[in-house]
Amino acid sequence: MISYIVTPILYIFLVITFKYLFSLRKRLPLPPGPFSWPLIGNIFQVDRRRPHASLSKLAQAHAPDLMSIRFGTRLVVIASSPAAASEVLKTNDRMLSGRYLSPHIRVKGSRLHNLSTALLEECDDYWKSIRKIYRAELFSTKALESQLSMREKKVAEMMHHLTIKQGQSIKIRDVVSVTSFNVMGNLILSTDLIDFQGKGVGQRMRKYVTRYTKLAATPQLADLYPILGFFSGDFQGTYKKLMVLFDKICGVWTGILQDRRNRDSQLPSLGSIDFIDAMVKNGYTDTQINALLVETFGAGTESTTATSEWMLVELLRHPQALQKLRNEIAEVVGGKNNVIKEADLQNLPYLEACFKETLRLHPPGPLLLPHRAVQTCEVMGYRIPKDTQVMVNMWAIARDPKNWGDPSSFKPERFINSKMDYIGRYFEYIPFGSGRRMCAGQPLASRFVPLVVASLIHGFDWILPNDMDPAQIDMDEILDITMFKNDPLLIIPTLRKRVRVRKTK
Repeated sequence: MISYIVTPILYIFLVITFKYLFSLRKRLPLPPGPFSWPLIGNIFQVDRRRPHASLSKLAQAHAPDLMSIRFGTRLVVIASSPAAASEVLKTNDRMLSGRYLSPHIRVKGSRLHNLSTALLEECDDYWKSIRKIYRAELFSTKALESQLSMREKKVAEMMHHLTIKQGQSIKIRDVVSVTSFNVMGNLILSTDLIDFQGKGVGQRMRKYVTRYTKLAATPQLADLYPILGFFSGDFQGTYKKLMVLFDKICGVWTGILQDRRNRDSQLPSLGSIDFIDAMVKNGYTDTQINALLVETFGAGTESTTATSEWMLVELLRHPQALQKLRNEIAEVVGGKNNVIKEADLQNLPYLEACFKETLRLHPPGPLLLPHRAVQTCEVMGYRIPKDTQVMVNMWAIARDPKNWGDPSSFKPERFINSKMDYIGRYFEYIPFGSGRRMCAGQPLASRFVPLVVASLIHGFDWILPNDMDPAQIDMDEILDITMFKNDPLLIIPTLRKRVRVRKTK
């Protein structure tokens, strides 16, 4: 009697087992990668300060195109070649367009989750509406042209401040940061936020934004061991700390936002004066606006400041390139009171080449922002399981000798007469990303950074403290969300005799 019961059960068990084993044989493998230790995975093989460099070395040794590693128990896939980047950001753009978010961002009642483009898990209708308003009100050609004189005025104010500081050692990062904050402040709120003495409505805003971005990039145990997120999404209390800084940043525009809402009925006749007006006019809530503005100020100021500093450093370390650029600028603006205008940029191809080469060597986001597989898919013959974090190592691609000759050297000439641009079409060079999740601020950054650096090197001679040789400048980098020079550049400006700086009213 028992055998009549056991035999069918045994038969069903064997059928299910063989079917499972057969499906495993048919299932595509994960991308190759280094041996992963139980529980800890590969976390001790990745330098926290320079993960892009560590991941590049691992890829060279184990999987130069597509590599899988584990951070704790979590699977991460890294694309480290142009072909792999194209597969991730173009061929499978829709399938891999999700955003990986830490559990502390997704806690119940979060004022960050699914509210700003960087923290939206899906490219849904709300994401499309945000991208649309960014393009129309901040980064369209029309919007940029309407704010051109404002940007030139902020750069002129920076130059006047440096004239006063002649002979003194300054942190050029701080000077550019103030200028960047005021450009963004006028784009978004129609007001300056801070002056060069550190005073203004956004007096402590720069420090809060820096702390906020560093804290947001802090590794979370729940990222390494997702099971911890089930017990407490904010396992380390990071969300609570973020909210303290978030509220302090939002306090800068709380009154401005309320005033704009009070005059909302007039906006249709007045038109969209600035970005906050446009969001009010389009029905965004205070919660949505706060999340978007914190993101916009963080992304818009940190990356431009970092890139400007890197570009100036590279020019100082390469005096031939510096002189070549100065000669080009003098030929173009020599008869215009020696003040560089944005309209001049299109006639300065070597300046553009220096900017591109800086982005190649020092991309502000060397790993871009992490993508997520919205469902299981195939990439380059490998299986990418649903919800896998996928990263593109732009830094590795841009320094690969297979793609670039003498890749570690600063050679702007490589971009002269080159068709290669930075709008996501050439996967050997994608400093702003590509596809759906490409950086929306590229049109502004590609105008503002060259204008700032060209003005700095055309207007001043730069001396390092203690007559230090520029070749000895420490080039160590550090990454939180943006890749900065680890030690801020200290430098002494001296006004060049043939250059006159006009103080703006």
